[in-house]
Amino acid sequence: MFLSTYENKIDKKGRVSVPASFRSYLSNLGFNGVICFPSFNNQSIEAWSQDRIEKISNSIDALNPFEEKKDFFATSILSESINLQFDSEGRISLSLKLLKHAKIKNSMLFVGQGKTFQIWEPTAFEKFKALSRKKSNINRASLKWEEMVKK
Repeated sequence: MFLSTYENKIDKKGRVSVPASFRSYLSNLGFNGVICFPSFNNQSIEAWSQDRIEKISNSIDALNPFEEKKDFFATSILSESINLQFDSEGRISLSLKLLKHAKIKNSMLFVGQGKTFQIWEPTAFEKFKALSRKKSNINRASLKWEEMVKK
């Protein structure tokens, strides 16, 4: 799983090192890279494994081919996705489009989300994290232990 939060800086050539534990998890899934796309939930970059992006692609493909929401999802996720392979030192080069979406300039946070991770500009993430803690506290009763144990 992708757990914890790590901060890394962009080097002079525009590369950033993906945390070793994240690379290891992806490698165990048989993939030497990550699929990234602009989040439409917040001002971050979504980072998914190859198998996860295939699952969302299959889900989109299962929609009625003549419904406009199929095109909306495919355009918002799949057409914006970039397959980024790790170099020999575990680095990736995020596109300017992705960096601009997340307003990342010099450093970024890799934020574990369990089966996926997100890439954030550090100040923006701190604001989101504060809001998340507040909303989680309000909604904590909706996380049922029995449901978690069954899975």
